[in-house]
Parts: sequence; structure tokens; C-alpha cells
Amino acid sequence: MFTVDPHSTTPVYEQLVECVLRDVSAGELVVGDRIPPVRTLAADLGLAAGTVAKAYREMETRGVIETRGRKGTFIAQGRDDREAAAAQAASRYVDVVLGELHCTPEECVALVERAVAKRVGA
Repeated sequence: MFTVDPHSTTPVYEQLVECVLRDVSAGELVVGDRIPPVRTLAADLGLAAGTVAKAYREMETRGVIETRGRKGTFIAQGRDDREAAAAQAASRYVDVVLGELHCTPEECVALVERAVAKRVGA
């Protein structure tokens, strides 16, 4: 799952961050997946726990992972994931409203604006 090159000029903690980001981008790690505890990963890779902890802190700061107390550390739903999910929902909506209901683009936008206004109480 995670690998590091001790001979690389890139610090090991950054390699771990890059590894997780790569796996998330490739779909190998998805929102909700649990990643190993710091000490376990450190032992598996032969690293200092502080090095792995530094990588985890960096990923948590970036919103890539989240720690849920004693339950563990998980891949978080980052901003990019929310944007992608919203884009997919919008695309499905447009398919229905424009394609099946034969509304104009202007009607489509007006419907969304009214729904948002209703939802936020404006």
C-alpha cells in the first residue's frame, strides 16, 4: 500500500503524503477507508513514529484524512470530492430537466435558483 524510498531527496513524510494522495486519485483509497495507525505503519515501513505522525498531521491539515478518536484514521471527503459529487448531481439534474422535461436552459437555472432560495429561506 504505502512505500517510501529512503534514498530519495524528498523527505520521507512527504513521500507518505504523496503516496496517499496518489492512491486517492487512483481510486485505490476512497472516502471512509481506514488507514493504518501511526505506530503500525511506522513499524511496517521501518520508520520513526514521529515521521509518520508528521505525514498524518500534514494530511489532516489538508483535509485528506480525519482522525475519529479511538476508531482510527480515515480518508476524508475533501473539497475536491464534494465538488465532484456536486457536479455529478448537477449533471443528472440537467439530464432530467433539459432532456426529459424539455425545459430551456434559462428555466433550468430559474428552477435551481428557486429551490436554493426556498432551502435557505431567502
